Amino acid sequence: MQLVVARVGRAHGIKGEVTVEVRTDEPELRLGPGAVLLTDPASAGPLTIETGRVHSGRLLLRFAGVRDRNGAEALRNTLLIAEVDPEETPEDPDEYYDHQLMDLDVVTTDGAEVGRITEISHLPSQDLFVVERADGTEVLIPFVEEIVVEIDLEEQRAVIDPPPGLIDDRAEVASSRDAEDAEGGEDAEGGEDAEDGDAEDGEDTEGAGGDAPGGGPAKGAAGDGDSAGAGA
Repeated sequence: MQLVVARVGRAHGIKGEVTVEVRTDEPELRLGPGAVLLTDPASAGPLTIETGRVHSGRLLLRFAGVRDRNGAEALRNTLLIAEVDPEETPEDPDEYYDHQLMDLDVVTTDGAEVGRITEISHLPSQDLFVVERADGTEVLIPFVEEIVVEIDLEEQRAVIDPPPGLIDDRAEVASSRDAEDAEGGEDAEGGEDAEDGDAEDGEDTEGAGGDAPGGGPAKGAAGDGDSAGAGA
């Protein structure tokens, strides 16, 4: 199985060294001298690591056959890929390779189904599970012990204890909208009743008085009814 372990960055100096963006928790194992790595694009490799050192907090590598800055620059943005035994696991029991977590079923501690992990997003602050729900929508689950309480590889599931709003925010929004719609419907109904009553009063006034007195009050009452309905 193949895993992306780093991405080549800028050239450093004039002797063929490059900076690398490390994408593995085990750089001393994957990116040590003598390691042979496949590449993407494939035409750039395979590459054999000749030397490695840390400079100003960044890992610098030199590959066999790359002796100058031009050669180093030609490798910029190349992905470095390691061949990994599918049965291999990280040394830390609380760490997992991405491929181990992909397609795990996600359930809550009370057994409610949430969805399936389709992607692992690696952010500077934390990792996120991208979980696809049954309806095709996605929810992001921070991969922290306070939320992901268990990873069961044998049962192929991840158990989470989500805080309020993490996975049920859509339901809360829907409930809020339903309540607003119901309230709006009641106001509209009340406005119609007021309009009907005003119209009847206008008709009575018109019948009792002459054309001028009857026409004025009827028009004013109908106008007030329209305003109330528009505001609701």
